[in-house]
Amino acid sequence: MDRAHALGRHLARCGIHVVSGGALGVDGAAHRGALAAGGATTVVLGSGLDVPYPVRHAPLFREVLARGGTLAGMLPDGSQPRPGTFPQRNKLIAALADVVIVVEADIRSGSLSTVAAARGYGRAVAAWPGSTGCERLLAAGAAVIEGEGDAERVVAGAPRYRAPQAIDPIARQVKDAIANGAVGIDEIIRRTGLTVRAVLRALPMIERMQ
Repeated sequence: MDRAHALGRHLARCGIHVVSGGALGVDGAAHRGALAAGGATTVVLGSGLDVPYPVRHAPLFREVLARGGTLAGMLPDGSQPRPGTFPQRNKLIAALADVVIVVEADIRSGSLSTVAAARGYGRAVAAWPGSTGCERLLAAGAAVIEGEGDAERVVAGAPRYRAPQAIDPIARQVKDAIANGAVGIDEIIRRTGLTVRAVLRALPMIERMQ
């Protein structure tokens, strides 16, 4: 959340409009960072515009509007949020953005659906290293974000990428298991005897070799 707040604040100071989904955690931090810098920000809702969700962020949404920002969405007034409305919201976030920055994500994160939509629209994608979802994005060619300067560079069209790394022995075991027909995490673990964490760490290294 500190990273998202800092990025939102810095980019807003540079005159860049910050778009996010209004959710608890990273989304809210990005919006608040933009507001802290005196910038405008757009909240894309997975509900009707008259149905603030999450309810705890209703004061934040009012502040966004009061400060010249926008609430956006694709659903009629009165629509309640449902699991299926959030992928719709994520597509709109990607459509409105020039660059999609993922600060943190696990491998099942909803933010990865935003990335998929962004790639379909030809948008730039960047990720902060460390979490499993972000590591997978970096392995697939996303730009590296490790601070405000990197964010500014990717927005300016001069992204920084992670240097290729040699595959380590554990990643080699995982790669060999996949080559021999292992499908899915559980099957890789059964064949290699590795831990879940070791396999998840190895997968981005293997993807870099493709």
